[in-house]
Amino acid sequence: MEFETTRQGGILRINVLAERIDAACAIEFKDRIRELCGEEPPRVILDMQRVDFLDSSGLGAVVAVMKILGKDRSLELAGLSTKVSKVFRLTRMDSVFKIHPSAAAVMKSNASAA
Repeated sequence: MEFETTRQGGILRINVLAERIDAACAIEFKDRIRELCGEEPPRVILDMQRVDFLDSSGLGAVVAVMKILGKDRSLELAGLSTKVSKVFRLTRMDSVFKIHPSAAAVMKSNASAA
């Protein structure tokens, strides 16, 4: 599974370059995100604009990443497709995660605030 990362101020943006996060890759997804996040920064934006499919294993991996980051760091989601957004709504995980329309808007807003 491939990712692209960008750091800006206190934000790490991780672009998921896969179209699917499912049982076949959920463990790899979680492990790679853990490696990319390290000990900082305080905010991690997971840009999922290319992800078109997320099953329960994929959702579990995203939740596991949030738990790995702990209470002092936040995992925010961005660019969810209609299908992926529906999974978060149906499981009510949209109330657990902060979800942004796009990662670019978050990064631009952060740059303006700095």
